[in-house]
Amino acid sequence: MTAFAPDSIVLNRKLPLWYQVSQSLRASILGRTPEAPLRLPTEEQLAGHYGVSVLTMRQALKELEDEGLITRHRRRGTFIEPSARRGAPVRLLGSVDAIVAQQSGMITKLLDHDTAPPPAELAPYFPDSVEVATYHRLRSDEKTGEPTNHARNFVRPDLAARIDLDDLVRWPMTKVLRDVVGVRISRITDTVEATLADPETARLLQVPLLSPILHYTGVTYDEDGRALDVVRIHYRGDRFSFSVTLEAT
Repeated sequence: MTAFAPDSIVLNRKLPLWYQVSQSLRASILGRTPEAPLRLPTEEQLAGHYGVSVLTMRQALKELEDEGLITRHRRRGTFIEPSARRGAPVRLLGSVDAIVAQQSGMITKLLDHDTAPPPAELAPYFPDSVEVATYHRLRSDEKTGEPTNHARNFVRPDLAARIDLDDLVRWPMTKVLRDVVGVRISRITDTVEATLADPETARLLQVPLLSPILHYTGVTYDEDGRALDVVRIHYRGDRFSFSVTLEAT
């Protein structure tokens, strides 16, 4: 039986290895194509793929099993759970793959894309750009078809010229920039605040006007400290929560 092939990552030794592996595998699972196999490679094969110990791999798999993304059967192996609920809370420990995982695994529709001057409040992120590329996408739950969030990305025009729109339907912008365009991402800053649904958000997410909404803003930077992408995402307040863990050293 053919096994599912996860993406590869470069591990950051400053972060827990099990966490990075679990988030990378989570992103691969949620971003898989419908025809991809459900059976995962063995613990030993996965450990070799990621370059970690079997013990670390086992801890990463337990995280995904606890979340309900995979099921493990003695002698039969480990399998992706096709009915796993998307949009579960994500623990953020500073890994870019956590952001990729959080944005993956939903039906994505590209509503529009264009070039325009950046909004006044975002202009400081793009000091050398008169215009930026804009992308507006709507994400829906794979199982129910229910809309869960809509996102607007503002991207530097030199990068936008290398982005295939089909990739934006399949993958999050962070993954496209890193793995397709080939940009080296140094950090992402996140801001999450509570807000109320405006008319556009209420219509797109199919919620009453002024319903509670989680408003996420993420700024992605390259190694020179320049902003690559600014995204604004509106999440249904009844479907998402964010959990941040700070580990003492």
